[in-house]
Amino acid sequence: MEANRDTILQILQEVPQQHPFRFIDEILELDEEHIVGAYRFREDEYFYPGHFPGQPITPGVILIETMAQTGVVAFGLYLHMKQMNMSLEKAHGIMTLFTLAEGVEFTGIVLPGERVIVRGQKIYFRMGNLKSNVSMERENGETVSFGTLAGRGVPAGKF
Repeated sequence: MEANRDTILQILQEVPQQHPFRFIDEILELDEEHIVGAYRFREDEYFYPGHFPGQPITPGVILIETMAQTGVVAFGLYLHMKQMNMSLEKAHGIMTLFTLAEGVEFTGIVLPGERVIVRGQKIYFRMGNLKSNVSMERENGETVSFGTLAGRGVPAGKF
């Protein structure tokens, strides 16, 4: 069953990453098997002046972080809430730490101003650990990156 709009907004509020290191603007779809989110890389992102001067492109590590924030962090918060059969208010204080990036490949670049769509498909979620196949594409459907990412839910302040 797809998450309702209120739940989606609550999940977004609970994502611990904040500006200037938050790379998820919205969640477009969310259920117990998959998540779809979006982010627009603003032209004034802090990393563009140095990567690369005069020809800015989004660094690969930032693309991986973007995929993780949707496909592992936000998705993990939702799955933890569902697994524990609790409201998000009771799940408050759970953070998802990124633990694995496996088989990540880049098939394109992302320029300043571009909006990307991130899709996460659950491989498993057990004992607070989430492993997902995650991909990133441009709005036209062209794949930019894909791989397997994982994370683990921990109480905030306990790592």
